[in-house]
Amino acid sequence: MKNKDIIVVGIQPYDIRIGSNCKNIADVLARDNRVLYVNFPLDRKRKFVKRKREDVQYRIGVIKGKNEKLVKVGNTMWNLYPDYLGEPYNWIPLKSLHRWANKRESKRFAACIQEAIDELGFKDFIIFNDSLMFLGYYLKELLNPKAYLYYIRDNLVSQPHFRKHGLEMEPELIAKVDAVVSNSVYLANYAKPYNPNSYMTGQGCDVTLFNDDDGTMPLPDDIKDIPKPIIGYVGWMVAIRLDIEVIAHMAKARKDWSIVLVGPEDEGFQNSELHNIDNVHFLGRKKGDELPNYIKGFDVCINPQLVNDMTIGNYPRKIDEYLSMGKPTLATPTEAMEYFSEYTYLAPTKEDYVKLAEKALAEDSPEKQEARKVFARSHTWENNVKNITDVIEKIIAS
Repeated sequence: MKNKDIIVVGIQPYDIRIGSNCKNIADVLARDNRVLYVNFPLDRKRKFVKRKREDVQYRIGVIKGKNEKLVKVGNTMWNLYPDYLGEPYNWIPLKSLHRWANKRESKRFAACIQEAIDELGFKDFIIFNDSLMFLGYYLKELLNPKAYLYYIRDNLVSQPHFRKHGLEMEPELIAKVDAVVSNSVYLANYAKPYNPNSYMTGQGCDVTLFNDDDGTMPLPDDIKDIPKPIIGYVGWMVAIRLDIEVIAHMAKARKDWSIVLVGPEDEGFQNSELHNIDNVHFLGRKKGDELPNYIKGFDVCINPQLVNDMTIGNYPRKIDEYLSMGKPTLATPTEAMEYFSEYTYLAPTKEDYVKLAEKALAEDSPEKQEARKVFARSHTWENNVKNITDVIEKIIAS
């Protein structure tokens, strides 16, 4: 898709400090189209609580007229900072009053976007909405886009902040947009009853770091002397997302294995029995560009998710990272993991984790490693955006 005008709105701003699906998608869209990436407005509560942060200070400057609100961030991309102070309203329990407040704030948001549209001369524009279920609720009526897509990449209504009003409002928004795109089968199936134009368009992943084809990637010093085989995990360790019992069972069942966990821990992990098991090794938080070096040292990679409303539909990006290194990978079966079933071992129980880890160690081969790499490295942002733009063109054509 080329030479279109696209407005991107979402729950993550362009100056976010962590990785962002929405930002990656926008960057690829901007290669052949003009893109306006809209940050959500600074609200009164965040201004007070996080006033010392650099990004909040910039937004305060925009509101005061001291900083630019429309900033060019590429040859064909602009980042819009709304120039007003929003009011927090999601705490309102009464549905009718919440909807009144949401519509009021949505009109302010849309007016700010319209001003940028006029300044940039956007015509027949497309809106790509990354899960902005409240402020995005009225954008179709207020801005009249050529096409309006809603993007779901997390089951946000499982979280208290979104659940209160989102259980009702997100399905309503899904029903009135032109199409829904998602990074998992589970989330596409969630949307389909409300909108038949709901599609799983895959997930992008920058796996360029996760490549040791020439064998020159060094092993970190703190993993070199850990006895093999190593069963490893990289990432945040959060007790409501990862199954501590599975990890503990693997360590106790096979004391000749080393269980290596790389990343920061929440309180649940810090206080768990894992710290009292001799063959479990916590290596702590590492920089993102160091993670491939640790994965290189693993003999089997694991992602022992708990299955709950927060995890069941999420696309597990770390699986692509593991597979891109050619590693045998074990994970808990979910609807999202079915997408990887041909290239991973899916373990429903803690006992299965042990059995399948043994199997993975026994049958690993250069041929299997190469197949995993080819599969994972096909999940580029370019391929992901191509699937999304195919849906846009289909909707426009119809």
